Amino acid sequence: MCRNIHTLHNFEPAASFDEVQAAALQYVRKIAGTTKPSKANQEAFDRAVAEIAHATQHLLNDLVAVRPPKNREEEAAKARARAVASGRYAA
Repeated sequence: MCRNIHTLHNFEPAASFDEVQAAALQYVRKIAGTTKPSKANQEAFDRAVAEIAHATQHLLNDLVAVRPPKNREEEAAKARARAVASGRYAA
């Protein structure tokens, strides 16, 4: 599940609300051990996602980058090339 959490710091453009929310959701799913909580646990699950997304956004806002921001498209292209080279995906 956590394979879908990607580095969000030091990219241009900066991480969007949706990216931060998706990372928080993946984290809570991993910790909870479920992708869909029961009705009894839905409120706690949703609250945890919101709190983690909030803390994540504060962290991203407070981090200081020492290198220039990375280009999202270039990094995605590199990741695709690595996946093809590893044989996980066809070209």
